[in-house]
Formats: sequence, structure tokens, C-alpha cells
Amino acid sequence: MDGITRIVAIRHGETAWNAATRLQGQIDVPLNQLGQRQAARLADALRDEGLQAVIASDLQRAWATAQALAAPLQLPLTPDAGLRERCFGEMEGLTYREIDDQRPDWARSWRAREPGFSAPGGERLDQFHARVVASAGRIAAAHGGQTIALVCHGGVLDCLYRAATGAALDAPRSWVLGNAAINRLLHTPQGFTLVGWNDCAHLDGQALDEIG
Repeated sequence: MDGITRIVAIRHGETAWNAATRLQGQIDVPLNQLGQRQAARLADALRDEGLQAVIASDLQRAWATAQALAAPLQLPLTPDAGLRERCFGEMEGLTYREIDDQRPDWARSWRAREPGFSAPGGERLDQFHARVVASAGRIAAAHGGQTIALVCHGGVLDCLYRAATGAALDAPRSWVLGNAAINRLLHTPQGFTLVGWNDCAHLDGQALDEIG
């Protein structure tokens, strides 16, 4: 059993740029009010999960989400830059519509998920995927036999889903990457296995848009 790591992988709560379909990449955008309320639901949802550590991207939208999980459960929290979102270079800060309108050549390659594409100053998709899988694998191996939470980004979760299922890098995405949703994987020396995806039951019920 020591070689098996149970992973609860979580995307950060919502940001204003998520809501505006503006590409964040590694720009350090904070959670919006809804994102803060989403993050606040995580500790109760995972209280009985047996978590032993939380490792998070050091970008503040992920870090704040991780703090909201780790602090109430008194769990150790560690930053890891290997869990950062993909760097999109000159595409960062643009809305999806602006990318389509201003740089249709970039838009075509990006939307087609061309593994070798990057905008100037950005990270190629194949490089990003390799970084994420290596980083998550390193973290999981260091926590063999434990249950850990990885708090990260949509693109990072997409890479982990593909690694666990064998989906090709350029295959269209048919799975959801919900803000503050809970995703479960196993890691062994052979790699990642998918257990459950996009559990958002903790976000139902009491309206998240209530003040307080």
C-alpha cells in the first residue's frame, strides 16, 4: 500500500477573469467573492477524507483556495510552482473573443490543441503536460501511502485527467473542470488512475451568492 497515493485534486475557486472568459495563465489573479465562498465549502466536504497534507500552486487563486481547505482541518500546506497553470505568453490577459478576433492564427492552434503550439513567451502544450505530470508524480511519490490534496488550475487538472485515462493531448475535452470541484485519482509507480471526477455536491444547497 505504501506505493499508492490517494489524490484529491481541486481547481481553485472562481475569479473575475474566469467569469469574463479572460485567459489567466500565470497572471496572479485573486479569487472573486463567489470563489471565496466556493473555497470555504471545501473543508467541510473533505473533513472525513483522511487528508494528511495539502500541496498547492503558489498562484494566489489556488493558494487562497488551499488555505481555506488546510486551515480549518489543521493540515500542513506547501506551495509547489510545478502545479502552476500553463504560461500562455502574449495570450494572457485576453478574452477568448479577443484572441479569436485579434490573433486568429493563435486561436486556431490553441483551440486545436496542437501539442507544439505556444504564443510568444508561452509554454508549449506538450511541455506543460510533461511539467504537470512530472510535478504531480513527484509530489505523489513523496507521499506514498497517504491521502493528499492538490489545489491547482483547470489546465493542470486537464493534464492529470489525460494522464490517468490515456486521452491524447490533442483530443477534444469532453470532461468538466469546475471551480472548487473535487476530483479523485490514485497514483502508483505505474502512473495515475482516475477514481472520480468533478464532484460538486458541496457547492449545491445554500445559495453561494448569499452575503456572509
